[in-house]
Amino acid sequence: MVRTNRMPRYFVHLLLVVGAILMIMPFVWMLLTSFKSVTESTSMNPFVFFPSAWKWENYSEVLRQNNFPRLYWNTFAMVALRVVCSIVFSAMAAYAFARLKFPGRNFFFGLVLFQMMVPTQIFIIPQYLMVDSLGMRNTIFALLFPGLVSAFGTFLLRQFFMGLPKELEEAAKLDGCNIGQTFVRIMLPLVRSGMVALGIFTALFAFKDLMWPMIVNTNSNAATLSSALAKIQGAYSVDYPELMAASVLAIVPMLILYVIFQKQFIEGVATSGGKL
Repeated sequence: MVRTNRMPRYFVHLLLVVGAILMIMPFVWMLLTSFKSVTESTSMNPFVFFPSAWKWENYSEVLRQNNFPRLYWNTFAMVALRVVCSIVFSAMAAYAFARLKFPGRNFFFGLVLFQMMVPTQIFIIPQYLMVDSLGMRNTIFALLFPGLVSAFGTFLLRQFFMGLPKELEEAAKLDGCNIGQTFVRIMLPLVRSGMVALGIFTALFAFKDLMWPMIVNTNSNAATLSSALAKIQGAYSVDYPELMAASVLAIVPMLILYVIFQKQFIEGVATSGGKL
């Protein structure tokens, strides 16, 4: 009986190890390719896995051609502002849809759900025209603009607010709290896990956003990491070692943040999955 109970566990662990190796292999290949020469990176020989000579100059060349401190600043400013705006505005809208009664509540929430079902590419032209009319192209605000509000965040936090008992609001009202005080002091702290999950999803989506930064920013002063990586590729040829070196430099900050906030990341994703 002991052997039969242990075998499935070993089999599951074996599958997890194989899955982990398959998931980490692209990152290992990217890291090794960043040290190769162009000839080695495009070689059809399957046994050319490790570089024959470690070319650190690929990184120095990428740093020389691209202003990475500026790219880091633009990217993390965009991510931070989108996370803050998404959480603040989504929490207020979600609380109104979940706990307050007003005419047209279901209709307006239906519009929010409809916006989630429409491809985001449809909104690019109207958003660009709005940013252009404000004279805010090539600025951090232009990068932030599509993330000022989040239909997904409104829906997600609404589910959390709907799961809270009404007695909390009734007790707060008896203690003399108005709607704003009830929202900030009583209800908002109880959906902290939902806000963490929303912040994580927003940060991931903002960090890998490519189309909008390339459209709204035409100079390097407001470029992000994703748009800079896309411009490294030439029209007729690609220097894969330099491209992989730039990719390594681009993902290092996110890896550091993941290591630091790994516990919050797992808890936030698990909690949001349980609610949805």
